[in-house]
Amino acid sequence: MFGNLTGWHLLVVLAVILLLFGAAKLPALAKSMGQSARVFKSEMKEMKRDDEIAAQSSDAPRPTDAGTSPTVAPEQRRSNDPTV
Repeated sequence: MFGNLTGWHLLVVLAVILLLFGAAKLPALAKSMGQSARVFKSEMKEMKRDDEIAAQSSDAPRPTDAGTSPTVAPEQRRSNDPTV
């Protein structure tokens, strides 16, 4: 697609960018693009980590899956006798 581009084409594109944004705004533009890339990368890592955690939790056997009865809360184990 871009196989026909040469160094001259790149220079022309850079000159047009310089004319459009001005020399004073280019460092700020580059800084904001770098920050955006860093945020994007960190969000991608966070999403991968969340997916791995979800996969690990879905692979872990549940107590009801192993044939054991679910645990009963201590309040449910008590009898109705108020002296206990």
